[in-house]
Amino acid sequence: MEESPGLARNLAELRQTFRSGKTRGLEWRKAQLRAILKLLDENEDSIFDALQQDLGKHPVEAYRDEVGVLKKSANYALASVEKWMAPKKGQIPLLFFPARAEVLPEPLGLVLILASWNFPISLALDPVIGAISAGNTVVLKPSELSPASSSFLANTIPRYLDSAALKVIEGGHDAAEQLLQQKWDKIFFTGSSRVGRIIMAAAANHLTPVTLELGGKCPTILDSLSISDLEVAIKRIVGGKWGLCSGQACIGIDYVLVEEKFASILVELLKKCIKAFFGDSMPNLKNLCRIVSKSHFDRVSNLLGDPRVAASIVHGGSWDEQNLMIEPTILLDPPLDADIMSEEIFGPLLPIITLNKIEESIEFINLRPKPLAIHAFTKNERFKKKLLSETSSGSITFNDAIVQFVADSLPFGGVGESGIGRYHGKYSFDTFSHEKAVLQRSFYLDLEPRYPPWNDFKLDFIKLAYKFDYLGLLLLLSGLRRIFKRSN
Repeated sequence: MEESPGLARNLAELRQTFRSGKTRGLEWRKAQLRAILKLLDENEDSIFDALQQDLGKHPVEAYRDEVGVLKKSANYALASVEKWMAPKKGQIPLLFFPARAEVLPEPLGLVLILASWNFPISLALDPVIGAISAGNTVVLKPSELSPASSSFLANTIPRYLDSAALKVIEGGHDAAEQLLQQKWDKIFFTGSSRVGRIIMAAAANHLTPVTLELGGKCPTILDSLSISDLEVAIKRIVGGKWGLCSGQACIGIDYVLVEEKFASILVELLKKCIKAFFGDSMPNLKNLCRIVSKSHFDRVSNLLGDPRVAASIVHGGSWDEQNLMIEPTILLDPPLDADIMSEEIFGPLLPIITLNKIEESIEFINLRPKPLAIHAFTKNERFKKKLLSETSSGSITFNDAIVQFVADSLPFGGVGESGIGRYHGKYSFDTFSHEKAVLQRSFYLDLEPRYPPWNDFKLDFIKLAYKFDYLGLLLLLSGLRRIFKRSN
């Protein structure tokens, strides 16, 4: 595909801006972070309108998952970036005395951020916060599946942020393909595993490092609990499944594992909570996002097309194709070989899988690709330790769901097929930085004196010096003294 002249000009300007050193300064970084906060403060209603158009998000959900997340992230970076930028003292062997070492974070250069459609504002600007904090120039491509949000970002960002250091490029597959043909210093992508493979293949052409925030089938484990604890757990499960963009979230709950004897009470409590949160029937649905597009609607509704899967529905199952709405749906023990249990659902369908013993959940999870998150509701400390030591996932949260995503002190990212790399808070800064090792030595105390006696014990001395750091220094000093005495 031929590169457009406009893209070439934009990339040339961004590279020149980075080479100028403008983005490396603390004050520039802080100014851009303040500009993001100002953008969010002054355009809150416009953001709500864009999210309503794209996904039907309620303002409460829009603020919680998009605006509020970004304000928290930008404020945290603003308060911390000076400390993050500072060189860190490095420890070196005393054998090298006198010398000093440090680790210096430096920006990578020009980075490409490919955003997702399900949280089209926060998943676009949150990585930008990390990239700017680290001193990079940025190309941001919003998702074409959220056109109102994409248009908002393209029209609004240049009014607030340094347009010589950050460009927003809109478009569909052709625009993404053209961008992926370019040489970048980093690519950051949020989306599906299928597209993640395409990103990684394109990055390999230039040996470009990537961060891939993907997803997968995130399980929730529900252990035996008291009635009061169970009611709290159910509310958190319902919020973690349907409260995030109607289940269209990479970190959202994909299915629930529970002992068979507790399945019936789980289903009844889920029904009760769904009714309270979202309404009791298709015509009365409220506070629930719609499916993002007709193709995604068809994909999710087709998961119920398998007669064996349809037979497992114990609640919901209705949809409104015209308005792209699917009712919160619960399925009890759908076939494990059906698509609904092999593909990431990314929609408002919740399978419940029953087990004889809850400990069997570990093997169930381990037989599948590593998930982005595991949510486990249990008070059994022994079981918690087994989950921690015997499963692998991007994160694990006990007795809640999703909350780990908004903790700036914790890394967010996957493992295996659920992603590569991590971000949030300091981890975002690190993702868009290179930690450069700096070692400075003196010309004093050369380790290779030109005296014959040195050859007699040089090898033994070096072995001891590497094995015993402090002893190495003492031997060095005493050995040098002996050499100089003999030479005189």
